[in-house]
Amino acid sequence: MNGANNKPWMRWGKRVLTLFFLLLVPTLLYMLARNLDWGEVRQALSDYSLQTLLVGALIACASYLVFSCYDLLGRRYSRHRLPTRQVMPVAMVCYAFNLNFTTWIGGVAMRYRLYMRLGLSASTVTRILSLSLLTNWTGYMALAGVIFSLRLVKLPESWALGVTGLQLLGFTLLGIVSAYVGICAFSRQRVWHFGERSITLPSLGMALLQLCLGASNWALMAALIFWLLPEGAAYSSVLGVLLISCMAAAVAHIPAGLGVLETVFLALLQHQYSQASLIAALLAYRVLYYLLPLVLASAAYLVLEKRARTLRKSGEQTIETQPG
Repeated sequence: MNGANNKPWMRWGKRVLTLFFLLLVPTLLYMLARNLDWGEVRQALSDYSLQTLLVGALIACASYLVFSCYDLLGRRYSRHRLPTRQVMPVAMVCYAFNLNFTTWIGGVAMRYRLYMRLGLSASTVTRILSLSLLTNWTGYMALAGVIFSLRLVKLPESWALGVTGLQLLGFTLLGIVSAYVGICAFSRQRVWHFGERSITLPSLGMALLQLCLGASNWALMAALIFWLLPEGAAYSSVLGVLLISCMAAAVAHIPAGLGVLETVFLALLQHQYSQASLIAALLAYRVLYYLLPLVLASAAYLVLEKRARTLRKSGEQTIETQPG
């Protein structure tokens, strides 16, 4: 009863918080970039060599490949039998749409559509999706926990959170990750029931693989930004700023974190880089990691849809789960 009464308050709280970010982000961007020389930004973009952009594209590809392994792990967890050549394209297409159009469009709706057209049940897709989300955020928490607890990110003195607060957050995140791994390792009850739903705990080995894959993907995202920036901040600092910006984007729930990423990077790294070089690096990052993959994913989506229709007509696709 109390939980039901709290739900409207939670919904209103989320709406207020989202509205706050929607108003705050443009304001901060205006304050930080009002004196920006866009001619310098264009010059910084033109200074990128073809080799630099090609290496950046390879880093982005590596990140997408790592993310697709989330769904391979999900295949092992849910025990379905779709081949790797079908699983990885679905994962990468959904990731590109997820980054650009929020989780519900790319990460959820498209995954259900594509996987179910390949013959999987909704419950199996739910297991794949749940493990993928858990892999992403446990990897995030493990990496952010280390970066924040070691004080590898310098915050402006005006920030209310402060370095100590960020460090405490880091210890909290590490505690959550440790608890998750411990439960997966030592819990005797492997299936947990929550009303009509149940969750099967991954094995210890699978939980450790989740941490490695999730952390690797976030590390590659930061590596791409670091590669596009001129010499200045340490990689650990760039990684920490990216983790903070993604936390803010998740709270704001703004598609592609548009404006949030730029605001946080300008606020935290403007003392180490010129604003023009920061904006140029982030624009190049968005092109290489968001826009180009989205174009490729849109074309791949049409191919996947056509292939799924062909498989369904021929009845040749592998369906459902292995016994046990």
